[in-house]
Amino acid sequence: MSNQHAQSSMNGYTKGFIGSLVLTIIPFYFAATKMLPHAVTLVILFACAIVQVVVHLVYFLHMDRSEKGQWNLLSLVFTGIVVFILIAGSLWIMWNLNHNMMM
Repeated sequence: MSNQHAQSSMNGYTKGFIGSLVLTIIPFYFAATKMLPHAVTLVILFACAIVQVVVHLVYFLHMDRSEKGQWNLLSLVFTGIVVFILIAGSLWIMWNLNHNMMM
């Protein structure tokens, strides 16, 4: 690994860390101070959470428009599908067991 590549990689991780830190402090501040109505605080919390997921995907999991980033994205989508199938199948089986056992 070249020194320039290591430096650019470190810059990306630093930007991601600072972004994650800011996106954690903002909702924590609004939740702790209760200076805004509950509904507005929830909107801020969910907005920061969504942006933080994007920051993690881009800076730490390297989901970009490069060819390698597209393969990473495909792997993430496949993992999401498998997790969805496992959770949905488990819930379906448990619901049917509950329905059949309760008679």
